[in-house]
Amino acid sequence: MALHIVADTADIPVGGHKIVEVEGRSIGVYNVKGEYHAIHNYCPHQGAELCKGPVCGTNLPSEVYAFEYGRDQEIVRCPWHGWEFDIKTGKSLFSEKVRTRTYPVQIEDGKIAVVLGVKAGQSQE
Repeated sequence: MALHIVADTADIPVGGHKIVEVEGRSIGVYNVKGEYHAIHNYCPHQGAELCKGPVCGTNLPSEVYAFEYGRDQEIVRCPWHGWEFDIKTGKSLFSEKVRTRTYPVQIEDGKIAVVLGVKAGQSQE
């Protein structure tokens, strides 16, 4: 497990993000409604810099001809072809088989650290 301090919490306000380089990997660190998340800055479709796409929400399941917008600031949309990914989980919104890598994030003393060598959601002990 390798802990890499990448920013101060003040550097990434709610709704903001920052692209950082960690051990040769480009990673987007996001503040989603006060929680920090990190994803690989690479779209699995054709390799675009995913984290340069807009942060947005998406249409939720709804009745025919009814469009319900939700999940605001939780989705990143690839700037090349519009593929959408959940910032918290890395999962695509269109297929269970497609995702981008996520990285665990730790906050301590106002510092944001990305953890390499441990999958997001796994114990770091």
